[in-house]
Order: sequence, then structure tokens, then C-alpha cells
Amino acid sequence: MDNTFLAMLFRMRHISRWSLMFNTQHESLMQHTVECAFITHFLAIVGNCYFNMNYNAEKLCSYALFHDASEVLTGDMPTPVKYFNEEIKTAYKDIEKIACERLLAHLPPEAEKLREVYSAYLDSGSLNEDERKLIKIADKLCAYLKCTTELNASNKEFEAARDGIRRQLDKIAAESQELRYFLDNCTDSFTLSLDNLKGAL
Repeated sequence: MDNTFLAMLFRMRHISRWSLMFNTQHESLMQHTVECAFITHFLAIVGNCYFNMNYNAEKLCSYALFHDASEVLTGDMPTPVKYFNEEIKTAYKDIEKIACERLLAHLPPEAEKLREVYSAYLDSGSLNEDERKLIKIADKLCAYLKCTTELNASNKEFEAARDGIRRQLDKIAAESQELRYFLDNCTDSFTLSLDNLKGAL
């Protein structure tokens, strides 16, 4: 069997997010994972530079790239459905695990060392609690920034989602200095036009 692992991952570009809502800008799973990796890396660097943390930013960036890889097989499950109750949440976790195993099967059987490396990336259980939290924070920030982008385009469809996510972020920020830094220093810049961003230089 050929090594079809990367070919499967590249199909992330075909998985649409926010499918239950009207979008002015399409967001693919691939776009989301790259954005999440950027933010995870930034949060880790902020933690190291300002808050005496010792994150391996490059490692966490890599894990963030794979944090939703199972969705290349399952599709994006809308949040209201995924977290409707504990039974559905648990069942979806089981589905994600099976999807990750199926994804690893796209590495040829003789590529044992590759399977060992990528199985770790597909399982956040190999991260410590602080590392897992940082990627989850980055994931939630991506959702918040998506809502902000849609609202900037006068799409009120995302207003309730933005407000709900912001409440969650503010609550998390009470215990995360990295998130507090991002909310205080970075979020407003995502509402700027290109001309205003250039003017900030």
C-alpha cells in the first residue's frame, strides 16, 4: 500500500467549519488548524517571555496542527451537537479515536517508526495539562476571532456565538496569563482594515 497519510491530511481543505451558520467567509479545517498553530505558538512564546513558563513552542505548534486531524474522516461536528450531553460527548470522543486509528492506517505497515511518531501527534494524552490547556485556549480564540471577522462584515449570525465564547474566554483568562495577554493586546487588531494595519507600523 502506498503512503497516503499526507494526501488524507491535505483533504482538510475540503472540510467546512461553521456549517450550521451563514458565513460571509468560508473557513476550511485546514485554515483553522494553521491559525490554531500560529496562536498556540504565540501563546507559548508569550508564556515563556513574560510569565516564566517553559513551553516548547515548536512542539506545541506541531500538536496544534494535528488537533482536529480526525475530522478529515468525521467532518466537523457542530459544537451544539458535540456537547449536547455527556452521552454524545463521550460517543464522539470514541469516534475521534477510531478516526485517528484509521488515519494512521494510511501509513504503510512497514512504516512503524512513522506510525509511532504520528500517533503521538494525534493523541494529546502525551501532553501535560498546561500544554493541553494552551492548545484548547488557542482553539477557542480561533472561534472567537472567526466570530469577530463575521461581525465586522455585518453578519449578525455570529453575535450570540461571539458573546458566549467571550464569556468563556474571560473566565479562563482568570487562570491563564497567556490568554489575558492575548485578549488585552491582540484581539482588537483583528478588527482593523489592511490600511489601518499598515498605519500601525
